[in-house]
Amino acid sequence: MKRVLVAAAVLALGVSAVVAQQDVAVSQQNLMKSQAKNMYGVVGKMVKGETPFDKAAADAALKALGDDVAKIPTVFATNPKEDVKDATFGSSQKIWQNKADFDAKVPAVTKAIADAKFTDAAGLKVAYDAIQAKCNDCHDGYRVKLK
Repeated sequence: MKRVLVAAAVLALGVSAVVAQQDVAVSQQNLMKSQAKNMYGVVGKMVKGETPFDKAAADAALKALGDDVAKIPTVFATNPKEDVKDATFGSSQKIWQNKADFDAKVPAVTKAIADAKFTDAAGLKVAYDAIQAKCNDCHDGYRVKLK
């Protein structure tokens, strides 16, 4: 009887660990989706002329983007070692192999967002390109295409 209880406890612990890892991966994916929504869904569409320029909406999107970017080191503190189901992009294991470099890229993105000064669509495009370049510094080495 004790062996059955011990085996059940070990199995439950293992399932809990997998669920916890998946929760971490989902949190990481959700953070990236939130950033993408603001960067590409709001600002990017304005830059491309798909939606009209709206300074207040762009400012709000960049504020939310900056808030999310600041969370990256904390949200990516744990290595989930699991892929998020149905994700298009995922986190490379390189993040946790070189966490200091990964975390060091965040201030440059935050600064690019803070430096975004614009009064029209052309100025927003300049800011967008500067932010995008800093985002790519991290994406190029720490993001993997899953599908």
